[in-house]
Amino acid sequence: MTCSRRGVLAGIGSLATVMVLPAMAAELLQVEGRAFGDRWALRVESGNFADRAIIAAISDVIDRVDRSMSPFRADSELSAFNLANTTDWWPVSVPFYETVAEARRIARQTGGAFDPTLGGLVGRYGFGPITTLPAGEFAGLGLAEGQVRKAHPRQTLDLCGIAKGHALDMCMGALRKLGLDNYVLAIGGEVRTSGKAPEGRHWRIGIEDPRDPHGPPACTIMPQGRAVATSGSRVNGYSYAGRRYSHIIDPTTHSAETGRLLSVTVVKPVAITADAMATALFAMGIERGVAFAMDHEIEALFQIGNAVRAEQIATGRFTDLVISE
Repeated sequence: MTCSRRGVLAGIGSLATVMVLPAMAAELLQVEGRAFGDRWALRVESGNFADRAIIAAISDVIDRVDRSMSPFRADSELSAFNLANTTDWWPVSVPFYETVAEARRIARQTGGAFDPTLGGLVGRYGFGPITTLPAGEFAGLGLAEGQVRKAHPRQTLDLCGIAKGHALDMCMGALRKLGLDNYVLAIGGEVRTSGKAPEGRHWRIGIEDPRDPHGPPACTIMPQGRAVATSGSRVNGYSYAGRRYSHIIDPTTHSAETGRLLSVTVVKPVAITADAMATALFAMGIERGVAFAMDHEIEALFQIGNAVRAEQIATGRFTDLVISE
């Protein structure tokens, strides 16, 4: 699933959330692998467990989500659904159904700022394989237990703005079954923590400065088990004629232009929600996004500016999560 939509852990390539290692880092084991055109990385307290079991558990989840929701795979559930020229009920797997259900909930909450039916526009800006023009409103998509129904025969779905978060939540469940309690897991720009670091404190997560991804974090937070997701244009974006474009479409204008907004980081109890909400707030842009996050008391950090100057706007109780070294 080449849904490389944002950047995560220090030293793991072009990743947007950075784990801040504790002083007793020698007691941590790192396991990593490929996921959705990006990387997954686990840092866990050394103990009596097998690396192979961890890799197998995470790889199994990644593979199942990929086979279900990748628009880049012709044999995925999503591709079959997109190609079906019908408005009949379409049976889907549990992960697919749960992802679409949460996508619809976030779409309604954000007034359509999160809209997974705009994959055709995303593709036309050069960020995905779906290039057919959108058809049918996402609000008209039907959901019944284990089934999805299109609002229009040619309606398509692109779940890359939420599927990675759901995969992260599923991986957390798989690791719990292995008996792991204290770890940090990241997939792309989404991170979740469990338990505490070896020295007994809560895990610390650094938020990348999109102007200098290899420099110090813009800030460091302590999410205490909640999910952290970052959306931005640094990894999946390009500049043309003096303007910056990203893979995230503003549904109100059908534009991929980002303006001065560099990234949005959201903290939520689960990654599927954090992932979708970060996408929605980035799509809204600075004024609408900040106003929405404030009105709904969403813990979010907006990074705004250009290569020379930048500012941060925190909403909800985000500043309560920030720690100083």
